[in-house]
Amino acid sequence: MDDAASPLPARLRALPSWVINHAAITANRLTDRALAGTGSRRYHFAMLAALDEFGPSSQAELGRCTAIDRSDVAAAVHSMAERGFVLRSPDPADGRRNVVTLTAAGKEHLEVLGALLAEAQGELLRALSPAESAAVTGLLARVVDDH
Repeated sequence: MDDAASPLPARLRALPSWVINHAAITANRLTDRALAGTGSRRYHFAMLAALDEFGPSSQAELGRCTAIDRSDVAAAVHSMAERGFVLRSPDPADGRRNVVTLTAAGKEHLEVLGALLAEAQGELLRALSPAESAAVTGLLARVVDDH
């Protein structure tokens, strides 16, 4: 049965947690499809965006600011370093940790991913006006910030 054609029980539609989860599943599907063929995933975009905004960071800091598990950060950083998107170097203040730095190639890749994800966001929120899209995003950000 096609999910789009199936009516949703009113009791479920009245639960913000259910609606948000259902929207997240749709968002993940759309973003995964948008990134297909780039060799990158949502967590690559998140880490590249964090490095672009916050500058060089330790892998632990990247994990904290993107809410990505430490082992996943290590694997993603390794993959991005192999592709030339980031540089890993020993932290001069603490030789036990690496500092990850965005490269010019990483910045270019971030821009490509950002454009693809912007299209996916448009697809996700196509039933809303630009003002409604901004309002939904702002309200959901407040919910996330509160937890």
